[in-house]
This record gives sequence, structure tokens and C-alpha cells, in this order.
Amino acid sequence: IPVLTNDDVLDIYLAREALESAALRSIVAKATSAAASQVLGQYVTLMEKAETEGDWAAVGNFDLEFHVALVDASGSQRLRRMFSTVISETRLCLGALTAADARSDLVNEHRQICDLLQEGEIDQALAVLTKHFDDAVVTLSSRQVPTATTALDGR
Repeated sequence: IPVLTNDDVLDIYLAREALESAALRSIVAKATSAAASQVLGQYVTLMEKAETEGDWAAVGNFDLEFHVALVDASGSQRLRRMFSTVISETRLCLGALTAADARSDLVNEHRQICDLLQEGEIDQALAVLTKHFDDAVVTLSSRQVPTATTALDGR
């Protein structure tokens, strides 16, 4: 199993922000926000239910599925292909987290992204997405991910 350093985590989330921001812009440009929001809203509802039940593993899984669905909704095969690598690396990052790491605003951030996309408020949706990723990096970095040798790129 590769060891992810804090630099790896930062790089993964840099790539995710670029890809998911491009997906959001594409969805709005293609005027498919309503359809995308409907699909994304289903994942948010599942996250809310799992959160209510205290099932943080399910919240995490639906969180990732939300982001996959977001990129899928762009209709771009290239974004999907690039994102499949980055989301796999994200799963490695999140494997270090426990229920104690759950953020109280996690589900709400997803609801905001979904609602803002529905309303065509791209700048605000992008701002929430950026905050979402910044919060994730802070949470993951607090887990004291090793900073030494065995990074994903083999260094």
C-alpha cells in the first residue's frame, strides 16, 4: 500500500479542485444543471440519512459517489478518465480517517453545491467546492500523514 504524504494529499486535492471545477463549469455551460442537481441531490439525501444514523462509513462512500456523479454529469470522457485516478487516490487518503474525524458541515457543503448548481450560481458553487476541499486537506493533514519517503510517485 502506498504511503501518502501531506504533499501527496495537497496534490490530490489540487487535481480534484481543477477537475471538479471544470465539471461544474461544463454542466452550467451545457445548461444541464437541473438534471445534474437532481442526481447529486439523491446522494445528498443518502448522506443525510446515513449521517442521522451515525453511519460515517456510508456518509464517506456517498460523499465520494457525489463527486463521481458530479464529474460524470459533465459529459466529458476525458474528465471522467482523469478523475477516476484522482478519486482512487482520494480513497487512499480517506482510508486513514475514522468517525472521530467526521466534520459537522460535510453534508451541508454537498447540499450547498447541489443547490447552487441548481440555481446556476457557478461562482458560489465553486467557492463552496474550494472550501470543501480546503477543509478536507486540513482534516487529512491533522491525521499526521507521514511526510517522508514512500510517496505515490515513487520518491
